[in-house]
Amino acid sequence: MQQQEKHCPKDREQLASQLRCLFQQQLHMVLATHDGAAPYTSLMAFAAAAELDRLFVFTSRGTRKYSNMAANNQVSALIDNRTNRSADFQSALAVTALGQARELLGKDRDGPLALFLQRHPELEPFCLAPSSALMVLMVRRYILVNRFDEVRLLDIQTIA
Repeated sequence: MQQQEKHCPKDREQLASQLRCLFQQQLHMVLATHDGAAPYTSLMAFAAAAELDRLFVFTSRGTRKYSNMAANNQVSALIDNRTNRSADFQSALAVTALGQARELLGKDRDGPLALFLQRHPELEPFCLAPSSALMVLMVRRYILVNRFDEVRLLDIQTIA
């Protein structure tokens, strides 16, 4: 089956609404980084900015994903609502976020930290540890896939 890719300026608000709903329902995403030789994926707790332009994750500074992001800030993230059933081919939504990652420091951490802890209060000790880094993924594009091969693009600058 050939994949169809659509740019969707007319329904960008609908797509943004779908993203917000998915991001409210899902607590985890798969983060993909690259070390120059090979990709590396990690299951991460996340929080999304209301404007959808940023995703926030925490990681220890001693991890491979942190060193990968420090060396190559180009990342992607996968957020989906699959149920591990064959019906997912028709009903699941998978979203890839493409962007750049960087560590938030100082006062830039305050708002994102509060947002993250509101979604993941159980992670507070980890988030407040001196070895933990709050990373922001500055999203430039979302790729939404549902019904197995319906692909829609949403560039972040098109979200009002």
